[in-house]
Amino acid sequence: MADAAKLMRVAKIITDTYKEGNDVVVVVSAQGDTTDDLIAKAKEVNQRASKREMDMLMAAGEQISISLLAMAIDSLGYPAISLLGWQAGFETNTKYGAARIKRVNPERIRAELDKNRIVIVAGFQGLNRYDDMTTLGRGGSDTSAVAIAAAMRADLCQIYTDVEGVYTADPRKIPGAKKLDEITYNEMLELATSGAQVLNNRSVEMAKKYNVELEVLSSITVATGTKVKEVTKMEKMLIKGVAKDDGVARVALIGVPDEPGIAFKVFSRVAKAHICVDNILQSVGRDGTKDIAFTVPAGDADAAVESLRDYCEAVGTKELRADQDVAKISIVGAGMETHENVAAGMFEALADAGINIQMISSSEIRVSVLVDKKDADRAVAAVHRHFFGE
Repeated sequence: MADAAKLMRVAKIITDTYKEGNDVVVVVSAQGDTTDDLIAKAKEVNQRASKREMDMLMAAGEQISISLLAMAIDSLGYPAISLLGWQAGFETNTKYGAARIKRVNPERIRAELDKNRIVIVAGFQGLNRYDDMTTLGRGGSDTSAVAIAAAMRADLCQIYTDVEGVYTADPRKIPGAKKLDEITYNEMLELATSGAQVLNNRSVEMAKKYNVELEVLSSITVATGTKVKEVTKMEKMLIKGVAKDDGVARVALIGVPDEPGIAFKVFSRVAKAHICVDNILQSVGRDGTKDIAFTVPAGDADAAVESLRDYCEAVGTKELRADQDVAKISIVGAGMETHENVAAGMFEALADAGINIQMISSSEIRVSVLVDKKDADRAVAAVHRHFFGE
């Protein structure tokens, strides 16, 4: 969508799908660097602009995209109409900048489809109960697309991106990354949450909840993509992917009292600050104290420390600090818990590469480690090489 040539290529993909006899609803995001440019313009006039006004500004990017795409489709001789999020029936809560979708009323979309029109919807946005524009936050257009597919019981929701599907690692950085034919919702959700950028985790959560079949494919090349669904065929490949998230921070509390209720007192304060916690590590008590460490999104590191400062001073904690020079490396695959060599293989690969592990966490289908940020790309390459070869 970044320029006229790419816009026409997208229009061709859409009209080809329409010619096959499909009802087509298209969800688009802003062009190229439009969102970043709008944020920069806002900072030029007000460094502390309200979130409400920022949402009003951010919504403009998608409005430009939908109108231009409708014009492109019209130039090819096909009927199209563009709709803003509120016109498409998106109702959200009142959290500006990261709104949640409460409901999608697709009545207008259905009416336009009945007129044999291609419907183009502005992703990433909706309307709250005050009739204010809201935006959905990172990955909002993916989430908007899945929400429409769920509301309309669509046969398929296709997500077009700059890669040909879901890979075992980022193919732009790992030349040996392999494209997957299919992956389960749970595996894709873990990969997305662990830093894989091909799909937003909120969109995968919604697809799983409403059983929307997704297909990830390229808007640049004509190639079969990756299906994301509830059940996949049995495959020999146990590990589905290696992901990196370098947008995390490690918060450490050194020397907190070793007594009942400390974990509750710590994490309830972080929760009240509306901060999500990931990896958690608590040491064995010694000399009446213990250490607690956990990870949060890098942008929330200072707020997490601030939420704990008064408490740590009151109980005499020796040290409270946040470290943003870390990255989380994860491997994901269903059935990992029944294969004893998976975690060991990951640790072996990191050891052979001379990379130190700071924290470890796991679930039934994921093992994650925290390493120095400077080692992150080497860590992904080493782990991927161990499980998938050169």
